Amino acid sequence: MPHYYTLGSIPHKRHIQFKKPNGDLYSEQLFSTEGFSNDYSLLYHNHPPTEIIKTDEPVNVQPKIAEEKMLKHRSLEGFSIKPEADYLQSRKAVLVNNDCHIVLAAPQKSMTNYFYKNADADEMIFVHEGTGVLKHNTGK
Repeated sequence: MPHYYTLGSIPHKRHIQFKKPNGDLYSEQLFSTEGFSNDYSLLYHNHPPTEIIKTDEPVNVQPKIAEEKMLKHRSLEGFSIKPEADYLQSRKAVLVNNDCHIVLAAPQKSMTNYFYKNADADEMIFVHEGTGVLKHNTGK
């Protein structure tokens, strides 16, 4: 049974009209990676999440596996990765299996003209040097 966590003002029931103080409606979004059969988040937006300017062609970030089933000790020199201007182009997968991709990246510029969503997997970003701002669709 899911346990619900609430933040801010929410309606007393799910999936009903929920009005802003000025009388306009919030846009409701059900967010899940497994549909209704697993945990999900019910999000309320000031602006519809479908309100986008444009979409570009998807960028394939699937790693190319050099060796299959090779269990060897490795010494990976992650700090010597070649810097590239674009975040997506700078990503280099170093360890991969069906559940997890460990990727190194050395982007030189911020993503200022696009947002990126990994539609295939969960993603964790660890910043070892430098700074950045993570913008998420839930506002967190």
